[in-house]
Amino acid sequence: MPEVVGVVQRPIGSWGRSDARSLYRVAVPDLILLNGPPASGKSTIATLLVAARPLALNLDVDAVRGALGAWIELPLESGLAARRLAIAMATTHLVNGHDVIVPQLLARDTFVLELEAAAKQTAARFIEIALIVDRAETVRAFESRSASPESQQHRDAQRLVERSGGTDGLRATHDLLMEFLDTRPNVRRVEVIRGDIESTLRLIEAAIAVVP
Repeated sequence: MPEVVGVVQRPIGSWGRSDARSLYRVAVPDLILLNGPPASGKSTIATLLVAARPLALNLDVDAVRGALGAWIELPLESGLAARRLAIAMATTHLVNGHDVIVPQLLARDTFVLELEAAAKQTAARFIEIALIVDRAETVRAFESRSASPESQQHRDAQRLVERSGGTDGLRATHDLLMEFLDTRPNVRRVEVIRGDIESTLRLIEAAIAVVP
């Protein structure tokens, strides 16, 4: 079991912004997978979730992969290496009683099952959230973001999409993700409200707070 230090009485996984000054660890940490199509807002939402959870970790696997040398020439190998590192980081943080947020597009179950196993190993609560955006909006949002990228991760995603078939590949990825989500009975789907990040965040917080 994770060490319990200064347990705070609050709904599991629902640190409020007023609690942000607290440095207490929680009794049962959350490992939250924030899945969704490209440009659906995963990174932005993860940043906001972590800001409201003291010492929570925003574990962006794409950022980890981007720190590996020559990763773009070895996308499969670098992706697998980044995921191994991410599991190790998540396990370490969870065992110390802190939440971990993983914003990552996953259309196959291999890494999802590894995350689920890490949560079980550390007695954490595993929560799958899926941001839902339709295919046409996904393409529009991705093209808009690619025209004015705000981070290296955005530029990296654009390079990968270009190498994977461009717009046609993006549509195929969206469809593959939707099919995959249908195989995950415990996934909590949240419809993204475009242009209203605060309302979307409230929906996600509500989904996280649900006790199965």
